[in-house]
Amino acid sequence: MPTINTRDGTEIFYKDWGPKDAQPIHFHHGWPLSSDDWDNQMMFFLDKGYRVIAHDRRGHGRSGQTDSGNEMDTYASDVIDLVAALDLRNAVHVGHSTGGGEVAHYVAQAEPGRVSKAVLLDAVPPVMVKKDSNPGGTPIEVFDGFRKALADNRAQLYLDVPTGPFYGFNRPGAKVSEGLIRNWWRQGMMGSVKAGYECIKAFSETDFTEDLKRIQQPVLVIHSEDDQIVPYADSGPLAAKLLPNGTLKTYKDLPHGCHATHPDLINADILNFIEGRPVEELAEEQKVEVVLT
Repeated sequence: MPTINTRDGTEIFYKDWGPKDAQPIHFHHGWPLSSDDWDNQMMFFLDKGYRVIAHDRRGHGRSGQTDSGNEMDTYASDVIDLVAALDLRNAVHVGHSTGGGEVAHYVAQAEPGRVSKAVLLDAVPPVMVKKDSNPGGTPIEVFDGFRKALADNRAQLYLDVPTGPFYGFNRPGAKVSEGLIRNWWRQGMMGSVKAGYECIKAFSETDFTEDLKRIQQPVLVIHSEDDQIVPYADSGPLAAKLLPNGTLKTYKDLPHGCHATHPDLINADILNFIEGRPVEELAEEQKVEVVLT
């Protein structure tokens, strides 16, 4: 398997497909998944002639299950090491959920010439947890509940999340995909229970406000109003406002894992953004049903 060793010796698994002289698109997965979560996007953009890269975050998937480093500073440091090893330049970094936080933290400190654009997809920035500076955030008790459920029986938690809110399969009229549920569970169980536990703090309590303010490259923020994992009002619009060169695209009824349930829509959004075509806002009256066909 292709891997690199980071500065602290951790082995990071990655996929690197396509022409090495093509523009790179680097995908960053969410909690507690792996690079496999980007299967559809990897195949789509590979077919469009891009070089596509995705890695398993430390503690996740096929990467090393370290005792430490399960926090955003180290996640971003690992990306810096991987980008340097592959010598990625003029890259587009696409992050979903926790991966969006990783993208923001990395891009804000990336070397000049490494990053051309970024995409934050139903991502955690600016900050999820409720606190004095973020009174509309999610109470810490919610994340404590996730930690307890994970420590008690993560196999069951990793069924409950994709069966319900992650893909919107708990919404009336949703057509459930058993394959997506099983693949989510498979990816989650490949990783370390300790990394999964500690990553909850990383994605919920890390404040990316200053990172967003520092990013000068164009950034597309895609977020759905019906995201049941990362609430829309506390994330997408606020992140777009903090970005010096941010564009917000809002969907009304897509689930958190929309890149898996509605890849045609999300792939087209990302492709238009990369290739410099307008990314139009959805009108309020437009509706996307949460039905997987």
